[in-house]
Amino acid sequence: MTDRIAAIRAQFSSLNSGVAHFDSPGGTQVPDAVGDAVGRTLVSSISNRGRVTTAERAADEVVVGARRAMADLLHADPTGIVFGRSMTQLTYDLSRALAKTWQPGDEVVVTRLDHDANIRPWVQAAEAVGATVRWVDFDPESAELTPAHVAATLSVRTRLVAVTGASNLLGTRPDIAGISEQVHAAGALFFVDGVHLTAHAAVDMVALGADFYACSPYKFHGPHMGVLAARPDVLSSVHPDKLRPSTDQVPERFELGTLPYELLAGATAAVDFLAGLAPEGTGAASGRSPRTRRELLVAAMNEIEAHEDKLRLVIEDGLSTMPGVTQRSQAQHRTPTLLATFRGRPAEEAHRFLAGLDVNAPAGSFYAIEASERIGLGAAGGLRMGLACYTDDSDVQRLLDGISRFLG
Repeated sequence: MTDRIAAIRAQFSSLNSGVAHFDSPGGTQVPDAVGDAVGRTLVSSISNRGRVTTAERAADEVVVGARRAMADLLHADPTGIVFGRSMTQLTYDLSRALAKTWQPGDEVVVTRLDHDANIRPWVQAAEAVGATVRWVDFDPESAELTPAHVAATLSVRTRLVAVTGASNLLGTRPDIAGISEQVHAAGALFFVDGVHLTAHAAVDMVALGADFYACSPYKFHGPHMGVLAARPDVLSSVHPDKLRPSTDQVPERFELGTLPYELLAGATAAVDFLAGLAPEGTGAASGRSPRTRRELLVAAMNEIEAHEDKLRLVIEDGLSTMPGVTQRSQAQHRTPTLLATFRGRPAEEAHRFLAGLDVNAPAGSFYAIEASERIGLGAAGGLRMGLACYTDDSDVQRLLDGISRFLG
């Protein structure tokens, strides 16, 4: 992507500010096409979904189109795509619905590597019905979490296992497919938090073996909302609380109230933006030109992953030469997300110093409080540097120069 990075950046008006954004794990910048789709939908002739009037059909087409777009991105079934306010809200709603089927003595497994949005909803739902919570630790030195770590917690009473697809704090990408095999062999359901992973790699929900996969479009250049992809047959067995007159169809019975059509249009535009990043000449294994959005997305995400990994290595090499800097992201397979601490100086001080140079790299534990405590950083966490498809060589140099100046 290096030779196309200028054209990619030109699609983001926000980058005209001159800021170097390393804050993408908390939310990426949004391309103009996504903002246009949101605004266009918001002011169009649209109403509640239906098939009678033009306005009703417009709303229905936005929803159906967004389900198809997310299904293409995640290799999921569009009839299993649920929209909500955020990943956190969707996870809370699902955890409460599933907990109706749990009994005292049943077990729910969570990990200390996860964002709290994939921990606390399950812990609280289990506690409400008297189920047991079992914890999976990860290696604090390498930040690795393996299938063996998870397997050690499983039993015949395990009902659900929740694991991150990638740590938003440390970047660790666990072997999700390997963990899935262990979970399903135990007869349990498998929930994957894909919020951090989806922006950085081609996702295949089927290959991962996830029964549920949650993500947030604003982490991959879309609007602020949440998406839950699930196996429709599993969704059909779950009965959430809902209003009496609202439909009992899947996936609509999981969506409370009227959907934000403008945000769904923005999510579709974000997926189309990513598909548009596929290199020219991209084709399937047969050598033909791509004919599906899914093929384009896989090619594009592979390009993004390679681009970001190259820049990540430059940052890691640069930090390794700086005295007093400790890099906390050591997993063999990880996203372009780096966490660093500084001997004798708080990470928040580095955050503020870099902000003065128009380099945005925040500090903290970023709701991954269990992970931050596990590696001995507590709530203070560290300086998190995250890359995105629009990050270029000059951004990286500005970051390294800024940290070098901070260290004095």
